[in-house]
Amino acid sequence: MIKVDLKSNLDFLKEYVKLCALEWGKPKSDNEIQEKVNLILSGDKVISALGIVEDRYLIGFISLFKYDGDERRDLSPWYATMYVKSEFRGKGYSKLLNDAIINEARNLGYSKIYLKTDLVNYYEKFGAKYIEDLECGEKLYYIEL
Repeated sequence: MIKVDLKSNLDFLKEYVKLCALEWGKPKSDNEIQEKVNLILSGDKVISALGIVEDRYLIGFISLFKYDGDERRDLSPWYATMYVKSEFRGKGYSKLLNDAIINEARNLGYSKIYLKTDLVNYYEKFGAKYIEDLECGEKLYYIEL
């Protein structure tokens, strides 16, 4: 098992875009996927995208965004898109991803990261502290680095 920078591997980056669209948006055509890949590579809102790979198979990923949605654009960076494929859930991969993105944020010089979620009592185990309820219905948290 290895941790990889998805922005440095086009195949994994395309899979990342496709899975993000399925999980948090709507399915994308091949052209839309390529457009999003190009945006990410040109420095859009994705600061970092890290994945866990085993035998050239993407198990899961996590990102660090400049912003996440329209609410609270005054805060940055954002812990985002933690995803583990269903067949690998419950095996500790989310902890590995969490640790990887926290280390990435520290290495980039950040002292705090923000996240929003509708999950109850999930990110607290990673040290997330509640800030407020957002208008979108999610809760806003921060993690001190």
